[in-house]
Amino acid sequence: MLARAGIALLWLLHFLPLGLLSRSGEAFGLMLYLLGTERRRVCRLNLERCFPECLPDEVDCRVRGHFRALGRSLVEHGLLWWSTRERIVRLVRVVGREHLDAHRGKPVILLAPHFVGLDTGFARLACEFDMASIYSRQKSAAMDAMLLHGRTRLGNQQLFSRQDGVRAAINALRDARPFYYLPDLDYGPRDAIFVPFFGVPAATITGLTRLARLSGATIIPCVTRMFPGGDGYEVRLYPAWDAFPGGAAPADVEADTRRMNAFIEDRVREMPEQYLWTHKRFKTRPPGEQRWY
Repeated sequence: MLARAGIALLWLLHFLPLGLLSRSGEAFGLMLYLLGTERRRVCRLNLERCFPECLPDEVDCRVRGHFRALGRSLVEHGLLWWSTRERIVRLVRVVGREHLDAHRGKPVILLAPHFVGLDTGFARLACEFDMASIYSRQKSAAMDAMLLHGRTRLGNQQLFSRQDGVRAAINALRDARPFYYLPDLDYGPRDAIFVPFFGVPAATITGLTRLARLSGATIIPCVTRMFPGGDGYEVRLYPAWDAFPGGAAPADVEADTRRMNAFIEDRVREMPEQYLWTHKRFKTRPPGEQRWY
């Protein structure tokens, strides 16, 4: 019932101009900041460990900034689920499209790190490209159905459950569908290795290397930035990576994974409040190391 009420509220709010919707989302984010004790603690700990040079007041400012951005992204999902294609195109600009156009008809993996505008970037690209991606099933059946509808209503998009494995992704890549791939969360020790993320060993899946090797796909990083107020969003496509993946030796796989994390680090430094710091990114620790959370 609560999920259905939330969906109905998002539907009502999506009629607002983006400026008003953004302010509503920031207010919602501050409410989450005040009420979400556990996630606030996770966010602060992540930022303290990744930015040890920051003073406590700076960390607090980034924590509040993250919750404002997170609240905005959640509230503005109504735009993605019900707005017209024309409105989404108007509110979200694409930079670097030529990098993706150059590989039309070929397998491409869009490396999409977990910034708060992640779903907005997918929706904007879905206005012009038939893509594929992976999603996590939701506990609420109503929310699960809404997410699937919202992410597949534009164009001919394919979504696979994370539990489906890699075969569906490989088939989509071989059909020359750009694969919107999100490999930067802590999914546990399975298929993961420890590589640095902001100087901290982080359990990181090696799926990017594996998918690229199995499909022959090119890697094109794709990052979505949220702008203040009513200025909308930007999806930036970066030049395709050369010499990726490397060899099949463990050292080569580690080098690939370090390269991915280093790229994400650089983008996080450009907009630190917009990375998903409420996720327990360092939940899995090396043997013998104390848990963080």
